[in-house]
Amino acid sequence: MRIVFMGTPDFAVASLAALVDAGFEIAAVVTAADKPAGRGQKLSESAVKKYAVENGLKVLQPMKLKDPEFITTLQALHADLQVVVAFRMLPEIVWNMPPKGTINLHASLLPQYRGAAPINHAIINGETESGVTTFFLKQEIDTGDVIEARKVDIAETDTAGDLHDKLMAVGAGLLVETVKAIEKGDFKEQPQEIDYDVKHAPKIFKDFCKIDWNQPIKTVYNLVRGLSPYPTAFTTLNDKTLKIFEADMEVKETGIVAGGLLTDGKTFLKFAAKDGFLKLKNLQYEGKKRMTVEEFLRGMRL
Repeated sequence: MRIVFMGTPDFAVASLAALVDAGFEIAAVVTAADKPAGRGQKLSESAVKKYAVENGLKVLQPMKLKDPEFITTLQALHADLQVVVAFRMLPEIVWNMPPKGTINLHASLLPQYRGAAPINHAIINGETESGVTTFFLKQEIDTGDVIEARKVDIAETDTAGDLHDKLMAVGAGLLVETVKAIEKGDFKEQPQEIDYDVKHAPKIFKDFCKIDWNQPIKTVYNLVRGLSPYPTAFTTLNDKTLKIFEADMEVKETGIVAGGLLTDGKTFLKFAAKDGFLKLKNLQYEGKKRMTVEEFLRGMRL
């Protein structure tokens, strides 16, 4: 069975590597175009492209997925199945091309957390479990019939980075199982059951990442976890941005105004929320590198 794989970040690399290790024929890899990055604006390759090149796989990097030249190239590959992991939305002419269809691996238990940022939003909302789902692509995003799913527990201290790594590993295994089932014709499709309590996972913008200290401490703590390590929750200190990567939560009467700060100037720094403190552990002050709170306090008078 010939497969065209589509993906871009590290999350997708694990799935591509699992398919290669399982012996499937990867006819080509479709990934994002190289982009300028860093101070020197040198072209940066996607994680998927780097893996593909290292393993001798054909790479396609179309600027537009409806480009006639790309469509012709894709058709000429005669793929039986297309596999999508952490890629952009496909036009129907692409996802409807292969005879066995196009499947997607999504980092949630669908229909919960459809959208661009399911990992972040699951933790931000205080969920205790998440998972991965394989499904067939249809016209509307993340709405296709489910093939298989696996649950993953979320620990109280897990960050988005921790959950990302858990789902990446479990998802790669689930994807291989799904592709094997499709190859044998031994699978069942289940329509997604929608109820009133479906939660969504829209793309996250900068304004969403700013901490509102008038919120309960649990809400603030979950926001920090859910945005770490990227795009990162932040507040302001001396009119400069302070990103918070890691913190502990203290539920107690603060005795000070929300957003107020307590520190001994050496070992601890904490901000007051509505009903407790956020005790910072790892942070980045505007213009500085990421550091521990102790390193930060050694160079900052508060």
